[in-house]
Amino acid sequence: MAENTEVVVVGGGYAGVMAANRLARHDEVTVTLVNPRRTFVERIRLHQLAGGTDDAVVEYRRVLAERVRLEVDTVTGIDAAGRRLALASGGTVGYDYLVYAVGSGSADPRVPGAAEFAFPIATLEEAERLRPALDTLPARAPVTVVGAGPTGIETAAELAEAGRTVTLVCGGVLGPYLHPRGRRAVARRLARLGVTVLAGPGTEVTAVTPEAVRLGDGRELPSRVTVWSAGFGVPDLAARSGLSTDALGRLRTDTTLTSVDDPRIVAAGDAAAPAGLDFRMSCQAAVQLGPAAADTVLSRIAGSLPATVDVLFTGQCLSLGRRSGIIQTARRDDTVRGLHLAGRPGAALKELVCRSTLWRLAYEARGLERGEMGEQRRAEPVS
Repeated sequence: MAENTEVVVVGGGYAGVMAANRLARHDEVTVTLVNPRRTFVERIRLHQLAGGTDDAVVEYRRVLAERVRLEVDTVTGIDAAGRRLALASGGTVGYDYLVYAVGSGSADPRVPGAAEFAFPIATLEEAERLRPALDTLPARAPVTVVGAGPTGIETAAELAEAGRTVTLVCGGVLGPYLHPRGRRAVARRLARLGVTVLAGPGTEVTAVTPEAVRLGDGRELPSRVTVWSAGFGVPDLAARSGLSTDALGRLRTDTTLTSVDDPRIVAAGDAAAPAGLDFRMSCQAAVQLGPAAADTVLSRIAGSLPATVDVLFTGQCLSLGRRSGIIQTARRDDTVRGLHLAGRPGAALKELVCRSTLWRLAYEARGLERGEMGEQRRAEPVS
């Protein structure tokens, strides 16, 4: 392996941190992580930030290898030919290999009034903007959550458990990923929390105003705060930099996560589009794609053939407030099974999954025993 190979990882989420930590194990590799924030965001807890039960951030020193240099900045352009990154601060960073792990955020809602009056919740800054908007509301003021995927379901449950009057607008099916048995369990829990669930035809949102949400069937729902969780989009950095992307804007790669344009650019996480492989945007995929991207870089440095990426899915975990949750099991190819675990055991296991994700990052960084990481954040009751 060549000495002092410079690898830059763009994006400090789950995939980026895992990639950086795996690369930092090798003394011959110098690793720089470029990220716009000084703290690691536990994206799987952003609904808790909105509900006031967690701050959803962890210091990078807890999850990032000491050998990784953290550059707090935003990459505004990739010069693939020159192997340089332009930064928002005006500087540049050179690289020998680049790991593109910019993640995902809120999709463009393309619904009249949504961009102006709704509150997305896909990023830390968005959740932090939503929190005070909720705090200024009277306790029983109507809140609408648009989108019934994992984020929408978890946010609706979290807010309802805190005493909010919540309507969840599905725009179709409640929890499209869920098996019908799991979906029924989620619906029962939401009903117990007092969440009004609007599903089926005519429940797509056609307009958002400061005080209401309009549906496709003509209904108008009063809504003092509207939370928008209907889909994710990815940053346009790759497209703006002249790299090949798919219809969603994700960087197009081969099955080893290597860019179809440049063998020195490797992608990981939500912003990667491997040929013939359609992985669900998720933390579960990200923590596997990060190390896989690092291994591809290491193989290319060593002059060997990178392996085809292989992601193993086990299902989906949803919290339904602090006292209940559901674990929807799946086959390794991400097709759901009828088996699920719900209620308090589901909440306990979901919390364990959240904590073990941090343990996994720390273990990759420093080889920590799993028990050590548990002392680094405040314990949370699940009942």
